[in-house]
Amino acid sequence: MTMSGNSLQEIGIASDKILAPTRLSAYAELYCISNFTFLRGASFPEELVERAHSLGYSALAITDECSLSGVVRAHMAAKEREIALIIGSEFHLEEGCHLVLLACNRRGYGNLSHLISCARRESDKGSYRINHAMVEKYLPTDCIALWLPNLKQAPEKLAYQALWLQRIFTNHLWIAVELLLRGDDRMRLQQLERLSMQYGVPQCAVGGVYMHSSSLRILQDTLTAIRLRRPIDKLGLDGEPNGQRHLRSREQLSKLFVPQLLAATVHIAERCNFSLDELQYEYPRELVPKDYTAHGWLRELTEVGIHQRWPEGATPRVRNIIEHELMLIRELNYEHYFLTVHDLVAFARSKKILCQGRGSAANSAVCYCLGITEVDPARIEVLFERFISRERNEPPDIDVDFENIRREEVIQYIYNKYGRERAALAATVITYKSRSAIRDVGKVLGLDGELLDKIAKSIYLWDTTLKEQLSDSGIDYKDKKIAMLIKLAEALIGFPRHLSQHVGGFIISQDLLTHLVPIENAAMADRTVIQWEKDDLEALGLLKVDVLALGMLTAIQKCLQMVTDYSKAPLTMQKIPAEDSEVYDMMTEADTVGVFQIESRAQMSMLPRLRPSNYYDLVIQIAIVRPGPIQGEMVHPYLNRRNGREAVSYPSKAVKDVLERTLGVPIFQEQVMQLAIVAAGFTGGEADQLRRDMAAWKRKGRLDLYREKLVTGMLDHGYEKEFAEKLFHQIKGFGDYGFPESHSASFALIAYVSSWFKRYHPAAFCCALLNSQPMGFYAPAQLIRDVKKHGVIVNTIDVNESFYDNTLEFVEHYVKPDSPCHHNTEAQLRLGLRSVKGLSQIGAKSVVAARQAGYFTTVQDLVFRSGINQKDLEALAAADVLKKISGDRHRAFWQASGIKTMGLGKQAINKGDQALFFSDQEFDSDFGIDVLLPVVSEEQNIVEDYNTTGFTLRRHPVALFRSHLNNFNVSRADELVCLADEDTAKVAGLVTCRQRPMTASGVTFLTLEDEAGYVNVVVWPALGEQQRSVMRQARLMGVVGHVQKSNGVVHLIARELADLSHWLSEMEFFSRDFT
Repeated sequence: MTMSGNSLQEIGIASDKILAPTRLSAYAELYCISNFTFLRGASFPEELVERAHSLGYSALAITDECSLSGVVRAHMAAKEREIALIIGSEFHLEEGCHLVLLACNRRGYGNLSHLISCARRESDKGSYRINHAMVEKYLPTDCIALWLPNLKQAPEKLAYQALWLQRIFTNHLWIAVELLLRGDDRMRLQQLERLSMQYGVPQCAVGGVYMHSSSLRILQDTLTAIRLRRPIDKLGLDGEPNGQRHLRSREQLSKLFVPQLLAATVHIAERCNFSLDELQYEYPRELVPKDYTAHGWLRELTEVGIHQRWPEGATPRVRNIIEHELMLIRELNYEHYFLTVHDLVAFARSKKILCQGRGSAANSAVCYCLGITEVDPARIEVLFERFISRERNEPPDIDVDFENIRREEVIQYIYNKYGRERAALAATVITYKSRSAIRDVGKVLGLDGELLDKIAKSIYLWDTTLKEQLSDSGIDYKDKKIAMLIKLAEALIGFPRHLSQHVGGFIISQDLLTHLVPIENAAMADRTVIQWEKDDLEALGLLKVDVLALGMLTAIQKCLQMVTDYSKAPLTMQKIPAEDSEVYDMMTEADTVGVFQIESRAQMSMLPRLRPSNYYDLVIQIAIVRPGPIQGEMVHPYLNRRNGREAVSYPSKAVKDVLERTLGVPIFQEQVMQLAIVAAGFTGGEADQLRRDMAAWKRKGRLDLYREKLVTGMLDHGYEKEFAEKLFHQIKGFGDYGFPESHSASFALIAYVSSWFKRYHPAAFCCALLNSQPMGFYAPAQLIRDVKKHGVIVNTIDVNESFYDNTLEFVEHYVKPDSPCHHNTEAQLRLGLRSVKGLSQIGAKSVVAARQAGYFTTVQDLVFRSGINQKDLEALAAADVLKKISGDRHRAFWQASGIKTMGLGKQAINKGDQALFFSDQEFDSDFGIDVLLPVVSEEQNIVEDYNTTGFTLRRHPVALFRSHLNNFNVSRADELVCLADEDTAKVAGLVTCRQRPMTASGVTFLTLEDEAGYVNVVVWPALGEQQRSVMRQARLMGVVGHVQKSNGVVHLIARELADLSHWLSEMEFFSRDFT
């Protein structure tokens, strides 16, 4: 249906009326949607703004359907290009009326935002509902309405709409005229002209834009097909007949529209003077007592905190830091923000919810006094400008971690305190990734589902382009549909798909939040989100507080409770001894499986080399294994200086003051900022902007703008050019993500506490980690193996002993120690029913509740008393949980089957909507005879253990093949340490982890596990490319290579890889892959 080149003549517009005027008419596009009208718009807001600017438009309106999600991006792009941006939104009313509303001023914007909120809150996530009554109730005054009449509707219906709109939008109503070369443009013009004359409503031109370029038409059709869940070749009239819904040149528009219609667009645009820069935001004021100012109350709370933190009095240095911060907070009017965060933390502590502030907030001594953070400014070099600066003119950002299982209590406290009209979570824009793009595009292209599933599963996300990611899929690129699939899927990757909720970023306001930004329902019950994401809030300088979840805090809280339970005295965080040498000795040995922040492969390799022996060493340890220090070539100089292999020198005392604590090597972001200040003459605000541009330099290319200022500034301050150039190179390294000292300092506290628990209470620590899954680098199988290595007895899951969670057990005459700060070696770990795959939580808890009347004696007894359903019973049998009452797995299944087929069951429904069945207690599931069933072999038990729980307490799977491996001189993991550096070795193990860090230049790190431990394998890029399918897909792998030893760390440099996965038969193992 695409029109030919002489389309204007075909639609019946006379050629003498389409001659281009000698001077092009000015034009403002008033109806344009972006790809934030999900699965309809085909261009990003920034692309639309850039194109409108290049075409010389006077203004551009972004009018996404019942949404303002894309306007901040458009606003920032429009400011860069100095084109006027109009904020608007499109609506389809239930009565059939199609409207576009444009905000004229701040009041109009607020009313529009509120109307969008009401329409969204009336419907489920992702949809909206609006009608005449709602428009009248929330009358969007100070908005211009563009009416797009549906000329297929009955005349009386159009008449009703015209009269209703005139009443609501008196002197603010226009009829929008779209001319899209569809063959009926002349007739449309005539009909719209009659409507205009009949009801006295003026007209204006609009483009009805869905994309910035006509080349995106096929992508737009694809989006429509995905939205309608229909094959693209079956779209019919629901698809666009041509590619005219793009930003057209003014020359084209001047040929289509009479000058009056074009002039009207400019007139309307001139009436729309609102800018998002006008938004002013106030934090809640009710936290300030009646007789106090906000600053006075903040100061009083700070003084209380000073007394609590330093009972003997704060040092003059700390006092000066606090006064400097309070002065700057007052100057920038941030008191209410600090008070709001303090209130959340106070609530959490009152409910005994563990929490800790981190990030740049840890640079604040005031935050430490208020109990928001736990980083003592006397222990690290705080730089408040990293947190707040007057030059930056941006709000502070306080991140607070709460126990993940109790964070919802804090979230609901916020909603209850401030109401849903004043508090909501920030959004996260969910975008298309490779797999989702392949699946959605493939469906509308009509490709076979099994083929799509195979292609999607073969995608390997380490590669850059989709074609590279699909290199192992074996697909036929000569197939035209496959070629189209790849082309369209690549175009779709990165496109917004829908809004989700941010992990915890809350925006809370003094007034109605809906007049600032629209609010809509989230997928989760009792959650609402705004339509802007984190970056949008930062771009507009709006304050938010991050209410985040941290699994390790949950694990620590569980540890505290367990240790308290088996000790005479309670244990709190404050009682944990600081700077325990045995804890640091454990770290130095890289014995940190499960420990917060220092459990990764890279951290474990660094620990024996850096050998942390105190808190500040741990701060450095956490920060140094990051892309920034690695890319900036700072790791080896620091280690060499720390180990006395390289002299430490400083070009000046000022530089020494900044770098002395890290031996002359900049490791933290704050040090880079301080060097820019003391060595190059930057102000604090300029240095903070440098930090921000460091993080974005690869994306925005701004960092080179600082080179001249940095180098020239250092030369002017008397530094050598070599030093200046070297420092700039290190700063560029931080563009690959460097850690702030404040962030690392916060994490180091939790890392130390978790290490202390692992060292002195290994059973409790492992139990807490297992009950807090999923979290961390290690699956339960690795955590259980590690705790057994530390001498802890691990007991199997047992229907008569296990609770839902994992628990601790003690011998009958266990005597509680007086102090919780002891080394506990008596606790045994009992695995819980939560680990059984396929067992419902309701079923598991029913078993535990029924067991209170006594142990189960038979499977029939279990079913009769607990009422569990067949599915739960079979899950217990498969996991060997019924062993003590039924025998092995085969017999357990036999008895479960007997109950199912022969029992005189009664049907009922329990609270969880499960079907119950009660067996006759006298029923014998062995049918009165001792049934001879085949004995379950060790191999079968191990396979089923992994399939039903993800781990085994029996022999490691690799141990089953050890005699065979010995014939080929394959070493165990613990034997590599006995080999000399550069010796050739062979190993075999389960692949538990694959990593290819972006700083590793294509090197892949594999972790293999056998019955003796772990092997660290390094695969160079050439071998990885040569054997990519083995490296990426093998579950059991054999490796031939040579041993590399350094500072107690042993690696195997791979020379050859072998996929031994077929040995595992039906065993299921999953590696954790990281980039």
